[in-house]
Amino acid sequence: MTTNKHTTLVLGGTGRVGRRVTKGLVDRGVNVRVGSRTGTPPFDWEDPSTWAGAFAGVRSAYLMYYPEIEWPGADEAIAAAARLAVDAGVQRLVLLSGRNQDGARRCEDAVTILPVEWTIVAPASFHQNFDEGVFLEPLRHGVLALPAGDNTDPFVDAADIADVAVAALTEDGHAGERYELTGPRLWTFAEAVDEIARATGRALRYEPITRDQFADAIVNDGAPRDFAEPLATLISAFFDGRNSSLADGVERALHRKPRDFADWVAEIAPTGVWDAA
Repeated sequence: MTTNKHTTLVLGGTGRVGRRVTKGLVDRGVNVRVGSRTGTPPFDWEDPSTWAGAFAGVRSAYLMYYPEIEWPGADEAIAAAARLAVDAGVQRLVLLSGRNQDGARRCEDAVTILPVEWTIVAPASFHQNFDEGVFLEPLRHGVLALPAGDNTDPFVDAADIADVAVAALTEDGHAGERYELTGPRLWTFAEAVDEIARATGRALRYEPITRDQFADAIVNDGAPRDFAEPLATLISAFFDGRNSSLADGVERALHRKPRDFADWVAEIAPTGVWDAA
């Protein structure tokens, strides 16, 4: 049984995971409303007056907080938006959360206490951070410098995350589940960059730096300090070793193995996205 006769709202529906969720739903014949600043009606996390209108007439919703679930104030915003969703008649909520983060857990609590069918999707770091996110430009310049030390992370494909979200939004059997999503093995950033180097034939390297060095580098690249500081804190916390373990969320939700980082790199490298800047 699916919910494809009803409208599903996808917040962040043009982002890395969100656009894949949108496509997956459309492929299943679901009527999708993309929640974004330019959507109809619009949804803007910085403008609470837009939230209620976006949920009107919606039966299920995918909640993704921008810029990140661990961002300061995310839990208050998620709590308010989720309550509005339930008040508007939304019956099913799927929250994109994060692994082993206090802020993300507060966001989860704000959803799971509500009288609604809920599913929590808590992924590791995305493969797509390397070709669509903050790691791309450093790789194009030859050096990825991060406050991650030699810790490992089980990078997961955004396509796997989206497939789990789509299943939770359209199928029975996922209500009340919390899925931690990882790839099938652990990688250090040095190993991940070496994998990209081998696939591209480029001389690339990973350089461990401190949180403060990372924040300063972002500011030097033109970002405001009030953005750089929380981003540096978020990244240094996420990659401090707390996520150096595997989880079985993809297998539990989809009954298949997650995609390996090396297989993904082999597919992406020929596109030239990692060519020298």
